[in-house]
Amino acid sequence: VQLQASGGGLVKTRDSLRLSCAASRRTSTNNAVGWFRQAPGKERDFVAAIGWRGMSPIYADSIKGRFIISRDNGRDTVYLQMNDLKPEDTAIYYCAVALGPIAAQSTNAYRYWGQGTQVTVSS
Repeated sequence: VQLQASGGGLVKTRDSLRLSCAASRRTSTNNAVGWFRQAPGKERDFVAAIGWRGMSPIYADSIKGRFIISRDNGRDTVYLQMNDLKPEDTAIYYCAVALGPIAAQSTNAYRYWGQGTQVTVSS
């Protein structure tokens, strides 16, 4: 399975972006999909994840209320709507397909990873 993350860019504080994660084939439909991010010099952190069929999304506390994860299984695509962006949201954002159907926060729960898309938020 190949994952293609897109939608990143350079924006200003309080702007919005929508990231997309497209799978190469319909393997992700029965699996949870997550978004993670990694800032320079830091570890890869959990952002949000969604179960199969869009069930039970979970979010990191740092983005709760600002980001929304959703999925369109018909298009094999998962989205991350990011609102009210802040400079501390600057990072490379990665999407990943989990081993199972339940959304999880640990990177160990994910099998396939996309290449990442850069999000830069200026103050």
